[in-house]
Amino acid sequence: MEQLYARDIYGKTLVELGKDDPRIVVLDADLSGSTRTAIFAKEFPERFFNFGVAEQNMLATAAGLASSRKIVFASTFAMFASARALDQVRNSICYNNLNVKIVATHGGVTVGEDGASHQAIEDINIMRAIPNMRVIVPADALEAKDAVLAAYKNQGPFYIRLGRSKVDTLTQRKGFTLGKGYILEEGKDLAIISCGILVGEALKAFKELKKKNISAAVYNMPTIKPIDRELLIEIAQKYKRILVCEEHQVTGGLFSAVAEVLVRNCPVLVDCVGIDDRFGQSGSPRELLDYYGLSADSIAQKAEKLLRQ
Repeated sequence: MEQLYARDIYGKTLVELGKDDPRIVVLDADLSGSTRTAIFAKEFPERFFNFGVAEQNMLATAAGLASSRKIVFASTFAMFASARALDQVRNSICYNNLNVKIVATHGGVTVGEDGASHQAIEDINIMRAIPNMRVIVPADALEAKDAVLAAYKNQGPFYIRLGRSKVDTLTQRKGFTLGKGYILEEGKDLAIISCGILVGEALKAFKELKKKNISAAVYNMPTIKPIDRELLIEIAQKYKRILVCEEHQVTGGLFSAVAEVLVRNCPVLVDCVGIDDRFGQSGSPRELLDYYGLSADSIAQKAEKLLRQ
């Protein structure tokens, strides 16, 4: 299975869009090598702006450019896009419903050795709470490209969360539709719903559970806001037990979004795999997935426990 950096595909997709649409401008905060907006900067230097370590200024300027009918892609690490520049995101971009696409890389604990100060594990919570903001967490590079294209085609603010590491290509031929989730593996005993890098872990857990004669359906939910309400109700009616998995705090992310829909429409037994009110720390991505209970083994164990309840 091919492994790709989602951020590589992001940079290349910006160039494709930039060739066809001169309204596109790209902003970065001294991290263009890491976010891969440097690919666009090389091709279109007159439409690329580096703000240095000044994320608030970057996103305030993004609002100004968008108000001048530019289509703005602004990138930095997820921690800085969500927490450091929250005032500008909320009051300048979202309050005015401006056409700014925040594509943040290095989300989650799999940032790795950079440690807690750089590991955004509250960003989905922050962004989905803001009116007008749409939130997408792609599972792989192919879905990242589709998410960027969807953001480009749809007016208004977006937050797209990408990781640092290479990830397996999992979504071939599935297709991406804004606001929709979809099934990756069929099953009959329970449903596992995930997003981002944990989709790959959920698929590994599916294989582990199968060895124990447990049949788990695996769903990918790349759009956290707007969440796919119809699919969630359908899943709840079919399975009665749902396990939600995310590389994020269990407060305010995918688990919360799923629970909010089901408690109002079709209450069933729902549990989660996520980070439970803790900060990140330094370590390799794999060490951190294991330490915080986000690995395939942890998902499989939690699924077995859920079935016993």
